[in-house]
Amino acid sequence: QVQLVESGGGSVQAGGSLRLSCAASGLTFSTYAMGWFRQAPGKEREFVACISRSGGSTSYAVSVKGRSTISRDNAKNTVYLQMNSLKPEDTAVYYCAADKRGGITTTSALYDYWGQGTQVTVSS
Repeated sequence: QVQLVESGGGSVQAGGSLRLSCAASGLTFSTYAMGWFRQAPGKEREFVACISRSGGSTSYAVSVKGRSTISRDNAKNTVYLQMNSLKPEDTAVYYCAADKRGGITTTSALYDYWGQGTQVTVSS
């Protein structure tokens, strides 16, 4: 069965950095596009970043562009999200997701598998 397990969340002060990881199992990782989404309390889940199956294409939400980098290691079945210059408004549960179509997808409904999420809290 497919499992996506996020890690690396935590509490940081504004201006700090975190690197989120998502380890995948039960699927042919290199054929899936991977995405990161987040959901803050009382808000809908929103797109953060995604990366194509090869890693050759990426896309970012405007709110994180320039501060975040998504990458993947197909040999380790892992996708990463490096977040820098964190702001209090980045506070949310961060989820990774897998899309079997393999290309850039910013729409959460099109993703096939989801992790359980990891909490990121940024204090001012």
